[in-house]
Amino acid sequence: MVLERPTLVLNKHWTPIDVTSVLRALCKLVDGHARAVRLEDYSTHDFASWTRVACAPDSPRVRTATCDLLAPEVIVLTFYDRVPERKPAFSRYNVLRRDGYTCQYCGAHLPAHKLTVDHVLPRAQGGCSVWANCVAACVPCNRRKRDRTPETAGMALRSRPARPEQLPPRIVHHEPRWAPFVLGQRMQGVG
Repeated sequence: MVLERPTLVLNKHWTPIDVTSVLRALCKLVDGHARAVRLEDYSTHDFASWTRVACAPDSPRVRTATCDLLAPEVIVLTFYDRVPERKPAFSRYNVLRRDGYTCQYCGAHLPAHKLTVDHVLPRAQGGCSVWANCVAACVPCNRRKRDRTPETAGMALRSRPARPEQLPPRIVHHEPRWAPFVLGQRMQGVG
């Protein structure tokens, strides 16, 4: 269903902060809390002007009793100029995000399901599950290190683990047409 399709949400300064549904995006347009972004030229539109944007025959559309409009793929908020600062909670997922899904021993960049969280000072030696003692590690490196410190295992850490001040926004779903926004490759002069 078109109203349930994902729509990327950008803050006032065009930084990705969330993913919502087409229905919620249209509600934000109607309320004046956001403007739709036309991906072909990066122009922004309020609800009234969005209803006049031409739809390609194969584009996802929302049909109402009075109009046929393009389903917005990206919206930019009109009132929200920054991501709220939150201290990230300690979790496996956030350790992997902090370390960029990269093994802190060998440097392999892997998907989350192929990474583990390693305790630099092993739990068997009194190490705790805290930001400063946990790093992302691939399965082979974690097995090689076992219940030893990196020094005794002859392994070097690529970076010293620490609690991050803030993590990048979590954009779980990623449409190919969002790449200029999500990957930071937005065209010059936009925003």
